Amino acid sequence: MALIVQKYGGTSVGTPERIKNVARRVAKFKAQGHDIVVVVSAMSGETNRLIALAKEIQTNPDPRELDVIVSTGEQVTIGLLAMALKEAGVDAKSYTGGQVKILTDSTHTKARIQSIDDDAMRADLNAGRVVIVAGFQGVDPEGNITTLGRGGSDTSGVALAAALKADECQIYTDVDGVYTTDPRVVPEAKKLKTITFEEMLEMASLGSKVLQIRSVEFAGKYNVKLRVLSSFQEEGEGTLITFEEDPNMEKPVVSGIAFNRDEARINVTGVPDKPGIAYQILGPVSDANIDVDMIIQNVGKDGTTDFSFTVPKPDLARTIKVLEGVQAHIGAAQIDGDDKICKISIVGVGMRSHVGVAATMFRTLAEEGINIQMISTSEIKISVIVDEKYLELAVRVLHKAFGLDKG
Repeated sequence: MALIVQKYGGTSVGTPERIKNVARRVAKFKAQGHDIVVVVSAMSGETNRLIALAKEIQTNPDPRELDVIVSTGEQVTIGLLAMALKEAGVDAKSYTGGQVKILTDSTHTKARIQSIDDDAMRADLNAGRVVIVAGFQGVDPEGNITTLGRGGSDTSGVALAAALKADECQIYTDVDGVYTTDPRVVPEAKKLKTITFEEMLEMASLGSKVLQIRSVEFAGKYNVKLRVLSSFQEEGEGTLITFEEDPNMEKPVVSGIAFNRDEARINVTGVPDKPGIAYQILGPVSDANIDVDMIIQNVGKDGTTDFSFTVPKPDLARTIKVLEGVQAHIGAAQIDGDDKICKISIVGVGMRSHVGVAATMFRTLAEEGINIQMISTSEIKISVIVDEKYLELAVRVLHKAFGLDKG
């Protein structure tokens, strides 16, 4: 029998009836002889409600006190799920992040896990209990409540699975696995039976919302076996995220297509073409804690060059303001931005052993009259920036061009 960590998201525990459904599912696994640790999020919408409440009191809520407030969402869910399991005749015990001693750093609202004390959980598991842990939260060395940032319950689940050396970490969500792309954009999208950790990491970083990227990074670091399943379907194997490519399997060239609407492009034109100019532009942006994604520097001409990069869309105005503050220093002729763009990426470990993947991608987009503004590549992915009005068309034609609709 296995030790399984199961994580249930906000929609899975959104109502008392859904919490009872989770309890029934957990009870079924327990009846099969497995040891079960359950990690839960707050009921759907609850974290937003608590944040809104805090903002009614303080426009920019104090980070420490905000963590105290939002961590209560998960505290409600663990208590309700423990009650539902007891009602179903299953012995269960709930723990907050502080009670388990999920030790984090002191960065409120986006803390990082440093260690987990698993003694109390192991004692309960040995006594035959189901252990229920609040996701998304921990405590710092001074005993302050901390939270791990949006989607942090996925990270909690993976971290607990790593600490307990669980056989599998199952992430239950409102989709039944990882798809070749978003089925809402391409109805022909197929569910993947397996996907490599490398591919999942790329998909998560490029805009796929199935798993939080930090949880995938954590799984990779500690070799945690992950499976994505639906909490609304009784049967199904979901998608297993594996660490080894099966040498007997012919990998598809492209496994999936990710996209991100949340990007904006900054153009810095007419800067001196000299060593250190990239740092002079990006240094102040980094100091302002703004993430930079794709970067292009054009070939210099007449002693000047143009420099373009992308940032998260909400940071566009702030980035332009930062650069305008150093415009004279860097000698830029002009600084402007464009938030009507999107990033589309094809991902697949099969790209390593196949030529012509980029050519197929570029030809497919050209045939639809879609202009590529920026390109970025790695060993297993190609990303392009295009006008956001072409997003759905581009994803559909690429999905077909790489045979992802065939399954």
